Amino acid sequence: MKFRRPIFFSIIAIAILAAAIYPQVDDGEKEAVLMQSIISGFNQLHFRPKAIDDDFSQDVYDFYLDQIDGSRRFLTQEDVARLEPFKLKLDDEINASSFEFFNLSQEIRKAGFERAQAFYREALAQPFDYDVEETIELDGEKRHFARDEAELREFWRRYAKYETMQRLERMLEEQEEKGEEEEQRSFEEMEEEARKEVLEYYDDWFNRIEKMKREDYLSGYFNTITHIFDPHSEYYQPIDKENFNIQFSGRLEGIGASLRTEKDFTKVVRIVVGGPAWKQKELEEDDIILKVKQEDEEDPIDITGMQINDVVQLIRGKKGTNVTLTIKKIDGTVKNITIERDIVILEEQFAKSLILEGPEKGERIGYINLPSFYADFQNRDGQSSARDIEEELKKLRDEKVDGIILDLRYNGGGSLRDVQKMTGFFIEKGPVVQVKSRWREPEVLRDVDPRVQYDGPLIVMVNTYSASASEILAAALQDYNRAVIVGSKSTYGKGTVQQFLDLDRTISGYNDIKPLGEIKLTISKFFRINGGSNQLKGVEPDIVLPDNFHFIETGERDREYAMEWTEIDPAEYSQGVMHVNNMDELRRRSEARVAQDTTFQKVLANARRLKDQQDFSEYPLQLSAYRSLVKEREQEAKQFDGLFDAEVNHGVSNLKVDLPHIESDESRTARNDDWIKSVTKDVYIKETLNIMHDLIALN
Repeated sequence: MKFRRPIFFSIIAIAILAAAIYPQVDDGEKEAVLMQSIISGFNQLHFRPKAIDDDFSQDVYDFYLDQIDGSRRFLTQEDVARLEPFKLKLDDEINASSFEFFNLSQEIRKAGFERAQAFYREALAQPFDYDVEETIELDGEKRHFARDEAELREFWRRYAKYETMQRLERMLEEQEEKGEEEEQRSFEEMEEEARKEVLEYYDDWFNRIEKMKREDYLSGYFNTITHIFDPHSEYYQPIDKENFNIQFSGRLEGIGASLRTEKDFTKVVRIVVGGPAWKQKELEEDDIILKVKQEDEEDPIDITGMQINDVVQLIRGKKGTNVTLTIKKIDGTVKNITIERDIVILEEQFAKSLILEGPEKGERIGYINLPSFYADFQNRDGQSSARDIEEELKKLRDEKVDGIILDLRYNGGGSLRDVQKMTGFFIEKGPVVQVKSRWREPEVLRDVDPRVQYDGPLIVMVNTYSASASEILAAALQDYNRAVIVGSKSTYGKGTVQQFLDLDRTISGYNDIKPLGEIKLTISKFFRINGGSNQLKGVEPDIVLPDNFHFIETGERDREYAMEWTEIDPAEYSQGVMHVNNMDELRRRSEARVAQDTTFQKVLANARRLKDQQDFSEYPLQLSAYRSLVKEREQEAKQFDGLFDAEVNHGVSNLKVDLPHIESDESRTARNDDWIKSVTKDVYIKETLNIMHDLIALN
């Protein structure tokens, strides 16, 4: 509640400012209004506002250049020279809401794409010479912009040759494996087919790029500017915000189908169980959607060649309304299907639990998987991760489990309100996280509910991709010494809080240019209750288990313009539920097991291999040398084949109370079977079960 007052008055201030600058607005001025609204919002609301000056201009210029051609595949030094006069002028353009630089960049980018398309088509029109000794550097950071068109043409010749050689090598390998008893194709036939595949691949990619609209590129330019403030502050077009809300809440209004663009067509790739399309039973995976008709319109819209976001906007709609799709079935038949839109719940995004057998006979451990801290802020009765976790804890208590594992691996965060409540499930009451805004002293967010939903042994699993709210929960339980944190060397390291601002609210009237979209901007940083920050450093687990990213720099520390690590005074905190004793002994026992575990030792070796491959970026273009490199890498990779194929966790089962819901649908049952199978093969869960056994025994 304390954040509302300054934000409310800031919105009014922005509205007055924008209205004063743009007393009359038409469609042609929408971009200028957007620019001014975004910058005004950031200047007034961002945690770390920046002066829009020459230094800012330089940062925007450099970062934008990397965004439009970081791979150094499209622009020449001559192109860059045309843009360079703007290097220290972008601050003036931003303040004046001018787009001269952006317009020129789009003109140059478009010409660069058309030039590149001509280059690769020219290169793929005839066979390559695979005997010449030459190489290609694929890392754009290690290459300069081409000096001229001749050098760029040469790059595309090598690039097209590299892509062709990849496919040709695969064809040669497959033919050699078949043996002489199979029909043999000539080298020339395979080489020609490989070039055709590359041409089709490039043409498809370039065609998708060509379908992008000016507003899509402009959105990228705005996000270059917002990124200079910090990497989590962004501009969202209306469709982008809609997609964000769906991901955050697990709820949408539509037909319940996932779509994908293939060439000029829109293909159905998944039907959501329980959704309108699933209930209607006519729309199927692999159907091609040709036309879309709204119930209040006479003529359907042909969507051939349409961008996927535009197709999605046509198909989504309010609950209770109808949409008619003209579809082409896999057998070639064409038919019309009318579907009544409804609320679609994306169940796979929600918390779910299992019962696992512990290392000791009769030991039963509860396992909860939480993909994100989801919340539906538009619907009071919508899904809430905190409410769902509370229900899972109750079900596991009823099963009388000996301990609980909460899996937050790959959980990118979400609702601050939900993680605040959820952390409180494991303590009586007290501080959970400290939030420092730009305007005031740190605010301590507390669990004020004296109830303890679970008071037994607890382990939280994390990895490099556990971020934000995941880090808040892991850090708080670690500071309270309430749980053992197990996982990668550290979590992601996102210690900032974002809030959305609807730009339509910043300007009164001017409905002809709305909707403008929204900005998500960093308004505060959060700190652990011990005073430290998760920013950059992340949460370092109590017990580290090696993974494939063990030697690779990932997370917030690898993001440009990330905020710095800071610390504040600690809060007062204590809890009397359960303390993890003998942490050093738990760690020692786990490290001893990992050192003796052949799978984990292979994981470490594979992590070193992946690090070496990441650093390797210059490839030979002589076919014999390339094939030797491929064989060498295949031999290296073979020792890691089937690394996670063995079943290492036995006795994995659903909770009895969940079975009726799971068994009510074949698709849901199949997904559940796949999930259980993945858990049985998860060596990280196996070692976590061993740690849980030690925790129970030692405590």
